[in-house]
Amino acid sequence: MSLHALRRPHVLGLDDGAFDRHRDPEVPIVAVRMEGADLVEGVAMTRFPVDGDDATAFLAGWIGELRLARGLSGVVLGGITIAGLGVVDVRALAAAIALPVIVVNRRDPSDHRLADALRTAGLGARLSIVAGTPPAFWIENGPWVACAGIEAPQAAALVAASRRKADLPEPLRLAHLIARAVATGESRGRA
Repeated sequence: MSLHALRRPHVLGLDDGAFDRHRDPEVPIVAVRMEGADLVEGVAMTRFPVDGDDATAFLAGWIGELRLARGLSGVVLGGITIAGLGVVDVRALAAAIALPVIVVNRRDPSDHRLADALRTAGLGARLSIVAGTPPAFWIENGPWVACAGIEAPQAAALVAASRRKADLPEPLRLAHLIARAVATGESRGRA
């Protein structure tokens, strides 16, 4: 990755909106492309079924069709699930889109109860994807990060260059705010 790409990376942040499992069949998924931590270059939106199958192939296809995907330094996800229990295979996604994929969490994801939720929902077949997720590491004064298609020091530099207001990279933070507003009418919460 070039020095410019580390200072002003072009990053696509993806997040899903809020939903009611008993009422909403689909969840909005928002992507925000930014250069660095201060220049929004574009926004895209799609929908994915609640607890849907094959989240990895879905995201790979969607990202691959986006005009926003050209010239990206990487893709940042706010966890390995979308739309509830749609589990993303981070390594397979990075390979499919030929881009680094970075997963960002505010807390250590090894403490997460995802495996229990998958078993309870009868989705135990997805546990192998969870087990194959790259191990997370903590960035000083920042979030926990797992990555595929990029080495840990470069992933940490890309996240740092994309942060401004919060622990989260700005493209992910804005995707979260927009997805929440699309789903509920306004953004709220910690973003």
